[in-house]
Amino acid sequence: MPTVANYEALANRHTDLIRKALEGSVFFAPATEPLPTALTSASGALNALTSNWVDVGWCDQKTGASWGSKVTTSDVDSWGAVEPTRRDIVRVDRTLKFLSQETNKTSLALKLGVDPASMTLDSSTKELQVTSPQRPALIYWRALGIFQDGSGSDAIYIARLCPRVTVTDIGDEVWSPDNVAASEITMTAFTDNTAGYAMRSFFGGPGWISRATEMGFS
Repeated sequence: MPTVANYEALANRHTDLIRKALEGSVFFAPATEPLPTALTSASGALNALTSNWVDVGWCDQKTGASWGSKVTTSDVDSWGAVEPTRRDIVRVDRTLKFLSQETNKTSLALKLGVDPASMTLDSSTKELQVTSPQRPALIYWRALGIFQDGSGSDAIYIARLCPRVTVTDIGDEVWSPDNVAASEITMTAFTDNTAGYAMRSFFGGPGWISRATEMGFS
């Protein structure tokens, strides 16, 4: 069997392939809005979104946008076997969690569990009143999270698109001088019957293009 001189001859590590979400946004659109088909152009530039995609605004620096995937399995245990002899994936819960720091129409609709179309200002006072429903209906949205690493000709964009999401948990809203008056929102992604998926990931940008070979793509 061939040998190598040392570990360094085996190792293949690249510090410039370590990604961080330096900044990003979470966008929402009505459940009927056409889905974007590509994140970037041939040059790596970001494609524009339609006007119905709304940025939820500034999010908490520490948590950003957190994406979860909880897999539930079902095992078959057999007589004499010390491990399952069969395992099947029976459920996958995909979630998006973020703390929107801004108070705007989209963040309020998500937090209060109402259709944004029902939120109107009083014609004279411009006051907004929202009555929380006793049994909130599930309101489905389209969600798109995008983050950027690097800048200019070295920018890399990574995104996740969920064509059908709904709010499944709302954190406490603390009113105090030390806290933003906001709630952490958890959304669960479901498979959209037309799109045929619950979550799709995109990777692009000029920095991505220039590193394609280094990352192992031909």
